[in-house]
Amino acid sequence: QVQLVESGGGLVQTGGSLRLSCAASGRTFSSYAMGWFRQAPGKEREFVAALNWRGDNTYAADSVKGRFTISRDNAKNTEYLQMNNLKPEDTAVYYCAAGRSYGSRSAADFVFWGQGTQVTVSS
Repeated sequence: QVQLVESGGGLVQTGGSLRLSCAASGRTFSSYAMGWFRQAPGKEREFVAALNWRGDNTYAADSVKGRFTISRDNAKNTEYLQMNNLKPEDTAVYYCAAGRSYGSRSAADFVFWGQGTQVTVSS
């Protein structure tokens, strides 16, 4: 019942920043926990960060702590991922996701997904 569309990906130099956005349809956005995952070719999808429906509690993978910040604006039906100090190993397709499984780091617990946006970090 939630449709998600990511944007903001692109090519950035090592140490640079990008801000990803995820626009959600409908009026049920605020009812879901939101998260970001990423997947490189030939690799499994991995957890990046998530937050609860209020946006006041967040958690993130150790690999991005201190560099990435997740937030949401329920009035705009939008989730954000601010990515700073990007590294080549951050290169992947980034997906936003929604579910009612706040606290989970498993992609299987998020039932709604966007199409993904490519992030490429050059060395």
